[in-house]
Amino acid sequence: MKIAIGADHAGYMLKEELKRWLEEWNISYHDFGTYSPERVDYPDYGIIVARAVAKGGFEKGILICGTGIGMSIVANKVKGIRAALCRDPYEAKLSREHNDANILTLGGRILGFDLAKEIVRVWLNTEFTGGRHKVRIDKISMIEEDEL
Repeated sequence: MKIAIGADHAGYMLKEELKRWLEEWNISYHDFGTYSPERVDYPDYGIIVARAVAKGGFEKGILICGTGIGMSIVANKVKGIRAALCRDPYEAKLSREHNDANILTLGGRILGFDLAKEIVRVWLNTEFTGGRHKVRIDKISMIEEDEL
């Protein structure tokens, strides 16, 4: 599995901590920035990660800003992306099982590292269940094609 990861200044510290954890677990990733805690605009990084996942170069993505809300909004503008803002492991589990979320967004000013790590662990290890949920995902794809 190869992960695309990115953050704005408010998510920078959490991103750096999560990168260390991904390395410990031998999970391949590419860091799309930002590379310092200096102020930047979250859309600049959210769109790069979302497009990289949508094009198929990465199986999943992780985006971090202050609350996770802005990154979620940006990522969900990209066709084929299903970004989910998760604040606990249960939401992470359901975002994968029911929504086949391919990008996880987190709030760097909201979550501590231990909780964020557990959310990421659950999210990366949960599979999409398909079935009745696939029908719903297909409807989302139809909306993207303006066919629903």
